[in-house]
Amino acid sequence: MMISRLIVSALALAVASPALAERGGDGALRVLYWQAATVLNPYLSTGAKDVDPASMVVEPLALVADDGSLLPVLAAEIPSRENGGIAADFTSVTWTLKPGLVWSDGTPVTAEDVQFTAEYCMDPAFGCAVLAEFEGIASVEALDAQRVRLNFDAPRYAPLQAFVGGRTPVLQKAQFQPCMGAAGASCTAQNFGPIGTGPYRVTDFRPGDVAVFEINQHYRDPAKPAFDRVTVKGGGDAMAAARAVLESGEYDFAWNLQLPPETVAAMEAQGKGKLVASFGSMVERIELNQTDPSSDLPEGERSTAAHPHPVLSDPAVRQALSMAIDRPLLAELTYGPAGKPTCTIVPVPAAYASGRDECLTQDIAGAKAALDQAGWLPGGDGIREKDGHRLSLVFQTTVNPVRQDVQALVKQWWSEIGVETELKAVDGAAFFGGDPGNPDSQQKFYADAQMFTDAFYIPDPASFLNKFVCSRIPSAANQWQGNNSVRFCDKAYDAGIEELHGSAEPEKRQEIAKRLTDTLTAEGHYLLPLVHRGMVSAHANSLAGVAPNGWEGQLWNVADWSRAE
Repeated sequence: MMISRLIVSALALAVASPALAERGGDGALRVLYWQAATVLNPYLSTGAKDVDPASMVVEPLALVADDGSLLPVLAAEIPSRENGGIAADFTSVTWTLKPGLVWSDGTPVTAEDVQFTAEYCMDPAFGCAVLAEFEGIASVEALDAQRVRLNFDAPRYAPLQAFVGGRTPVLQKAQFQPCMGAAGASCTAQNFGPIGTGPYRVTDFRPGDVAVFEINQHYRDPAKPAFDRVTVKGGGDAMAAARAVLESGEYDFAWNLQLPPETVAAMEAQGKGKLVASFGSMVERIELNQTDPSSDLPEGERSTAAHPHPVLSDPAVRQALSMAIDRPLLAELTYGPAGKPTCTIVPVPAAYASGRDECLTQDIAGAKAALDQAGWLPGGDGIREKDGHRLSLVFQTTVNPVRQDVQALVKQWWSEIGVETELKAVDGAAFFGGDPGNPDSQQKFYADAQMFTDAFYIPDPASFLNKFVCSRIPSAANQWQGNNSVRFCDKAYDAGIEELHGSAEPEKRQEIAKRLTDTLTAEGHYLLPLVHRGMVSAHANSLAGVAPNGWEGQLWNVADWSRAE
C-alpha cells in the first residue's frame, strides 16, 4: 500500500509539473557509518555520526565549501558589509531567507524559525552541544517573515558563525517549541525525527542501529534528489565498512576509513569502488598534560591546576619529545595519501597557517642535548631522571589500528632519547564521552600524553584558538566539560585572544592567529601536531556526484548524488 501511494504521488507530481519528473528514480542508497547515530538533532551532539545523517533533513542558512567560501542554503545570499547584511560596526548580522521555502510538512519557513532556533540553543537550561557557535549573540530579532537579525554584545569581526555549517541548522519552531530549556534532551519524537527542509525526511530511526529516509516532496529543487530512499546503517568497525563497499559491494558509501594505507589500497585495487579524502582542518595531535594526573592525588585534584605536572611543565622536555618524532615517516606509514605531516594545528585556511616547519625534521641528537642541558640525565636503566622524577609517561588514545601504530612509533622514538612510555588504548565512546564520572575521557585526561584529532568548522580559527584560554580548562567544578584538555594557561595568550576578537582587518587577524598557534605548538610545544588528516570515505563506482568537502559532513551534498551509468 505504501508503494502504491508513493507511485500515485509521484505520478501526480509529474503531471502537475514536468520538471519534477527527474526527482527520484535511482532506487535505494545504502550508506554505512560504522559508528551508529544515536540522535538526529545536531544541537544535542557534535559527532559526525549524528550530524551527518541529520544534515539530509535539517539545513543551515549557509554551508562552507571545500575551498573555504560560503554557499547560501536557506539564505538568499551571504551577508556582507557591501550588501548591508553585516553592520558597518560589526555589531549585527542580518540574514534574508530564500523566498518560498517550506518545511517537509508543507508549512512555510520564516525568520521566526531562525530566531527560535537561536534562543533554543542559547537557553541556559538546555545544555546545547554547539553553544560556542552562538557566542557573543545578545539577542535575535525576526524583522519580518524573511529577515532575521543577530545582535552581538560587542563588535564581532568573524560574525558569520551561527547557522553556518551543518552543526547549526534551522529547526522548525512549531515542532521544537515544547523542547525549550531542560525539556530539550527528553523530546524524543523531535530529536529522533526532526522536520526539515533538506532533500530527505526521516521515516524510521533506531538509535544505535539504523536511520531510514525518503524523499522530501517539498524540497526546493524539483529535480532532486535522485535516490528514492536512503538507509544509513550503523555498527561494526572501519575495516568491515571498507570491505562492504570495496569488496562485497553491499553498500554504496562508507564513512571515516581510518585504516592502514596498504590495507585499503589493496581493497580499492579490486575495482568495485574508490577512496576519497577531503582535507579540512583536522589535525592528529598529541597533548602534553600541564597538570599532574597521578592516582596518588585525591579524586577531584588529579589533572587540575592545583598540581602542575612534575615533568611536562619543563619546556625542555616538551621540546625534546617533539624533536624526537619523525612526522613525515609517521604520516607515510600510518596514513599514506590520507595524511600530510604538519607542525601546526591550524593548517587551513592557508592565510592563517604560520608556515613553521622545523618540526618536520627529526632530531634525536638535538633532543638528547636539550634534555642533558636541562638536567634530565639517564639513570641506570637508561631512563632519564631529575629531582627524583623519572621521565616516564602514560600515553593514551582511542582504540584504532592506525592510532596504535602511531603510538608504537612514537614510543620507539621517545625511548631513543631516554623516555619510558606506557601505552594505553581507550574505547572511543569512553574517550570522547561527556560523562563526568568517566575516568578515561579526553577531558579528564588522567594520563601524561594523549592523542586525538581536533578540528574547527568555520574558515576563521578564532573560536578554535579560544578553546585554549584559562577559563576553558576542565575541572570538577565545571563537571569536566571545558575543552582546554591540555590544561594550558597563560595570561599573555588570553590577552592575545582578546586582541584577536577585537581585530577587524583580515591581515591583522591572520598575524595574531599565527602568533597564538605558535605559542601552543612551535614555541611552547604544549601540543605536538603530527598529521594533517583527510577524512577518508569509500564509494561504489556506481555512485556519482560525491564531492569531497573538508569543512562539512560527508553527506553534505547528498541531494546531488545519483546512480552512475
